Amino acid sequence: MNSDTAYTLATVPAPVTYPQVPTPVLSDETMKARLNSVLSAMQQQGLSSLVIYADKEHGGNFEYLSGFIPRFEEALLVVSSNGELTYIMGNENLKLVPHARNGGACLHAPVFSLPNQPMKHHQPLQNLLAMAGVTASQKTGVAGWKLFRIDLQTDPYSFDVPAFILDAVRNAAGGKENVVNATGLFIAPENGARCINNANEVAFYEYGANLASSSLMAALDAIAPGKSEKEVGQLLAGDGQQNNVIMIAATGDRFAHASLYPSDKVIRHGDKFSLTVGYKGGLSSRAAYVVASEEELPQDVADWLPRLALPYYHTVVTWLENLHIGMRGGDLYRLVQETLEQKTWNWHLNPGHLVADEEWLCSPVYPDSAVPLASGMLFQIDIIPSLPGYGGSSIEDTVALADEALRRELESQYPQVWQRMVARKKYLAEVLNIQVSDDVILLSNTVGYLRPYLLDKTRALVKA
Repeated sequence: MNSDTAYTLATVPAPVTYPQVPTPVLSDETMKARLNSVLSAMQQQGLSSLVIYADKEHGGNFEYLSGFIPRFEEALLVVSSNGELTYIMGNENLKLVPHARNGGACLHAPVFSLPNQPMKHHQPLQNLLAMAGVTASQKTGVAGWKLFRIDLQTDPYSFDVPAFILDAVRNAAGGKENVVNATGLFIAPENGARCINNANEVAFYEYGANLASSSLMAALDAIAPGKSEKEVGQLLAGDGQQNNVIMIAATGDRFAHASLYPSDKVIRHGDKFSLTVGYKGGLSSRAAYVVASEEELPQDVADWLPRLALPYYHTVVTWLENLHIGMRGGDLYRLVQETLEQKTWNWHLNPGHLVADEEWLCSPVYPDSAVPLASGMLFQIDIIPSLPGYGGSSIEDTVALADEALRRELESQYPQVWQRMVARKKYLAEVLNIQVSDDVILLSNTVGYLRPYLLDKTRALVKA
């Protein structure tokens, strides 16, 4: 840690949260602009058709154009270069197509349905794809959810969609040489359509980041010995919304009996504790110890604060204070590496990645990345240090980059959202003494706020 930078554990007010705020709706104009951006990318890549795969876990690219994901089933959205859309749906999602934000024809594929459901009207999937415009001897793209990049080189002939679907696409397209992986059209960090958000989209995603961080604060305030993981975890279930990650409320050692979910395990004094919750647009996470002071830490981790938590917190502050439009992803990676050396602190994922409907969209932050960080990108702070024998420390939240034009649009079109962003930034600067670029806007309420001792609800780390 830079010896010139000091931090103190100070009594400060907790950040303000905003429960039960209205949910912005993605406008018709935004949905049409999304389709147009995809059509433009198809033209640049010479695609006559684009087949977009979806299931409940991997539906973001499909939802980007449709506004919904398939429940229980797989689905395909076929986009023709002339702008025509065809939805190929199983039994229980046919009824959603009339509500699609970008309308199109609907074809029934019972093969996408749950086991033993009726197969009435079954047709070979390749026939349905042909009806949707996938034809032989023309270039067809398939969008799943992986880029298949090894050493940053994309393999255009590797795919992550189920084999029976890929076989049908190749048959309809006249052979495997006519079918390429087009997932990057949506999520390539250099130019993916989904990497940049307009004001409407930023406001839409701020709802989820606000909800996650507000729920996190309620759960942090509830942590106490004698309570169960379930008692704390239920506070993370905000507004009845669907999580985009499995929530975590875990005390002591995790994954007993291979369980990923909050259990009946009772919180004990001195336990390490983890909290995580995420919704569309943002995730918030914390990890610390169930104690009120350094003196209450278990003896074998008595130096946890200076040994792990403070160097980690300094890295997060450095990340925040250096983030700006035009910075290269490789420069941000190098900054983290210089501040919290990887081989010592054992972090192994990208120290920052983009978010959208998914918790992890893609990341421009990797070694030697030349990708410029741009206005409209939504970032999750995701630096995960690990030292043998020590519990973790975590302060994951969501921020975004916004140039002056985007900031003015947010202020004029979404004044309540903008006021929350201004208040968050004021708290960050005036209470936590963290100064960020004008380019940085805060979607989470808890950016920079770390209570190292979970039973002390009044003190947090502050930059001196």
